[in-house]
Amino acid sequence: MAIYVDHTHLGRHVTGLERITLELFSRAALAPLDVVPITAQGTRQMVAKQTFELPMRLAASASILLCPGFPPSPLLRPFASRVLPYIHDVFLLSRPADLNRRARLYMAAPFKLALHRYPRFLVNSSDTGQKLAAHCRRDATITLYRPPVRNVFDLESNGRADRDPQSLRLVALGTVEPRKNFVAAARIVAALRARGFPGATLDIVGRKGWGEDWGMLEAFPGVTLHGYQPRGRVQQLLGDADVFICTSHDEGLGLPLLEAQYGGLPVVAPDAAIFHEVLGASGIFVDPSDPVAAADRIETVLSGSQWRARYVALASQNLLRWNALAAADRDAVISLIAGLAGRSINNAGSARRRS
Repeated sequence: MAIYVDHTHLGRHVTGLERITLELFSRAALAPLDVVPITAQGTRQMVAKQTFELPMRLAASASILLCPGFPPSPLLRPFASRVLPYIHDVFLLSRPADLNRRARLYMAAPFKLALHRYPRFLVNSSDTGQKLAAHCRRDATITLYRPPVRNVFDLESNGRADRDPQSLRLVALGTVEPRKNFVAAARIVAALRARGFPGATLDIVGRKGWGEDWGMLEAFPGVTLHGYQPRGRVQQLLGDADVFICTSHDEGLGLPLLEAQYGGLPVVAPDAAIFHEVLGASGIFVDPSDPVAAADRIETVLSGSQWRARYVALASQNLLRWNALAAADRDAVISLIAGLAGRSINNAGSARRRS
């Protein structure tokens, strides 16, 4: 029984969706299981393979399929017991106004169908699991599979505690589109500039998406839109920053928040369950809809003389906490996939078929 993994969405843009697939659903990540990635070149081939080839593979054999990216095609519904979707968030249902036309047609509709039919799911956070439970079958099994966080940008926190206390450079990562709500971050920076940080700036790193947010952000003083940048440039911008800020309307996880903590950055995030789950005691939580109150909160936190050193320590502690949780999740997920594929994991760390 083959274990297929849908990798057809890889090779386009390296966004959170692709990074999670590479981190959790590669051959190395799923070892000792022997998985077969299904790849594609270009959007047309991706759509064709997701829509037709993957259902045909399951129809022709007793194989199973892992779907870590796009929602399963409607043609996979007859094989729901052998398909394991990975759910990043539920915004396809909860925030339809933040979707473009293609997302509504190609992603939201299949996602809704899958939730009513599929018996099991993997999720990236407890918060996503709780939200998913409100939409899926009552008897569906929801299993946590949190990604480990690596220092993908080779950040360093050494020397951060000795920086200029008057400097305040904020940075944000993500595609510039309505769900990321970067306009709220710009308004918070404007409020900071009117207070004790007249030189506060905001660097936004991410490609231009759909919607009008890019044009709105260009009008804010102190805001720089960098577009998509190579890894080295992102490393530089994060290294030069004083604070990482996220003002998303919703996130299933928010991996960049954790990755920024390798640089010892304080992280400002919305006062919502998912961000408390990810950041624990290390977060600075604000209401993005109230920029004045958010700026007051940030100013209060950063008023102490040792705030940089404090957040370097908090960031390190939080990364240790999160990665320990992720390691425990992986063991459970490997056993789950092996069971679905009719395999067992022996003590030597290799997978073998059940006789």
